[in-house]
Amino acid sequence: MEKILYTITVYTENFVGLLNQITIIFTRRQINIESLTVSKSSIPGIHKFTITAETDLEMVKKVVKQIEKRIDVLKAFYHTDDDVIYQEVALYKIGAEALLDNPEIESIVRKYNARILEVNRSYGVLELSGHTEETQELFERLKEFHVLQFVRSGRIAITKSTVERLSDFLAEMEARNPDR
Repeated sequence: MEKILYTITVYTENFVGLLNQITIIFTRRQINIESLTVSKSSIPGIHKFTITAETDLEMVKKVVKQIEKRIDVLKAFYHTDDDVIYQEVALYKIGAEALLDNPEIESIVRKYNARILEVNRSYGVLELSGHTEETQELFERLKEFHVLQFVRSGRIAITKSTVERLSDFLAEMEARNPDR
C-alpha cells in the first residue's frame, strides 16, 4: 500500500501520561511521528492532539482504533491533506546587522509575507505561517544571511467538514447516558 501523510486528531480529557500512551502506539508499530501539537479544544475540558505520520491507510486505521482503546481518549479521527485546512508557524532569528543593512532581506520578507516580530541591537525575529514546504523554502533563502536560530511548530489543522464530528459523538454519548 502507498504511504501518505495522515493528520490524526485525538480528543481527550487532560490526564497525565496520556501523551506517552499515545506515542507508544506509534512506536510499537514503527511509525515515525512527523509532528505533534496538543492544545485545548473549543469544547471545555477537552484537549486536541494533532499528529502527523506517514503511513498507509490500513495502518492508520489500526493506529486510530488502538488510540481509541485508551480510557481517557474520547474519539480519534484520521484525515488526508485534502480533508483538512492546516498551517505551521516558523520563527527565524537573524543577526540585526544583516537584517537592517541588507535590502535583499526586506524583499524576501515581503515576497513570503513574513512578519517581523522583534528587532533589537543583536537580532531580529521573523515569523511565517504556512505549509512545511513554504517555511522551509524561506529558511533556505535566509541561510545566506546566517540564520542564528530556526524553529517550526507542529501542524495545527481543522477539517473542511461543516460538522464538528466530536460534538456529534458527544451528543450521541449523552443521548445514550442521559443520567451521566
